[in-house]
Amino acid sequence: MRCLVALLVVAALVSPHSSRAQLPDTPAGRQLSGWLAAFNSGNRDTVRSFYEQHYPSAVGRVDQMLSFRDRTGGFNFIKVSESAANRIVVYVKERASDQFATATLDVDTAPPHYMTALQLNAIERPAEFAIKRVDEKELLRGLRERLDEEVATGHFSGAVLLARGGKTLFESAYGLADRDRRIANTLDTRFRLGSMNKMFTATSVLQLVQAGKVKLEAPLITYIPDYPNKELASKVTIHQLLTHTGGTGDIFGPEYQTHRLELRTLADYVTLYGNRPLAFEPGSKWEYSNYGFILLGRVVERVSGMSYYDYVAKNIFTPAGMMSSGSEPEDSVVKNRAVGYTHMDGGSDLRPNTETLPWRGTSAGGGYSTVGDLLRFAEALRAHKLLDVRHTDLLTTGKVQTPGGGKYAYGFGDNTTNGLRCFGHNGGAPGMNGDLEICDGGYVAVALANIDPPAAGRVTDYLVNRLPTPSTP
Repeated sequence: MRCLVALLVVAALVSPHSSRAQLPDTPAGRQLSGWLAAFNSGNRDTVRSFYEQHYPSAVGRVDQMLSFRDRTGGFNFIKVSESAANRIVVYVKERASDQFATATLDVDTAPPHYMTALQLNAIERPAEFAIKRVDEKELLRGLRERLDEEVATGHFSGAVLLARGGKTLFESAYGLADRDRRIANTLDTRFRLGSMNKMFTATSVLQLVQAGKVKLEAPLITYIPDYPNKELASKVTIHQLLTHTGGTGDIFGPEYQTHRLELRTLADYVTLYGNRPLAFEPGSKWEYSNYGFILLGRVVERVSGMSYYDYVAKNIFTPAGMMSSGSEPEDSVVKNRAVGYTHMDGGSDLRPNTETLPWRGTSAGGGYSTVGDLLRFAEALRAHKLLDVRHTDLLTTGKVQTPGGGKYAYGFGDNTTNGLRCFGHNGGAPGMNGDLEICDGGYVAVALANIDPPAAGRVTDYLVNRLPTPSTP
């Protein structure tokens, strides 16, 4: 075991982006220096020893921190944002990705200045640390190298596709779809989507808007008149449900775990959660709501007279040519569907995520697809096979600022990074991670993984941060 003290060499924490940056010689600065060195070591004894000596109130979170260390690869210190004797705020960057964060640390005013709070919040990459965009040849070379490294370290298992103007520039699969049977992932492997399914739900709602059957500013009660909580249904609009500003709350928690396998239809979710009060006044703030998208699925069912699954199959998958996508129940035999593997339960070994899965994917998330099908979905949107020009723009143009940066549209995120605009949606849960990015210049980037987040997100972030723009030489 390495004995750690707060006075560690700051140079070891300096990022190559800012070789002269230093942590200040203050109680807070010294504690942050020590924490970074311990955290970056990835050694359980080292981290626990540091917490016992300097952050005793958080000793119980050591295993959680080690899991976080595995996902991020550790942090490089970039620069100080705010500094006082007993509080410091700095920019840090994940070693395993391009992700930036702020680290805010508070310490006791009296010696030995124990750490009292530590917060790490993901942020958009500051403009001063923008990544240079490259041409396609260099991008693809770097992507191959990055993926080889991610696979070798166990941080990626899945499939990746990059296309421009509908033409595939890169596609490859890595790792195993079934570790017990040693079945490899391929480009035909069907991966669980998590919240990416919200794109299909929002597109379905906008199709009904385009047809004049749904109005965005109408309250939920217009389409579900028998909704249990009349006050909620009378206040929350379709627009607010689509933008996560309705205050309808989430579905995950003890109730979900108790009834997980009993929730077989969207109506079952409404029966379980429909009497809940509003979490906040509709329209007053943004707060991600899976339940809001369950309700949108019910709107699709009530207005169309079809099950949500049949509607999406007929009106999204078929016209887009998505022949490998669906939402069959988890106990169904689905050809080429990958097994998801997780250690988000705190264990060090990967294990199947079976005990975390819903009975069936919903309008809030779930189902499965392939990287090829998601490219077809992106191109169908661009070609206006699913919606006309006006409603496609309405669907994908950001409307509400989100805490992590960028804006949320209708079931799509809308972000501009270093001059490049992309829209799409990610999804993540134990044993699954995916992301679709539809970007300027005709680019589409897709990554799907059958291991924990941020396996796929790191790949698409790498691409989005380096894709050529029209101004790239």
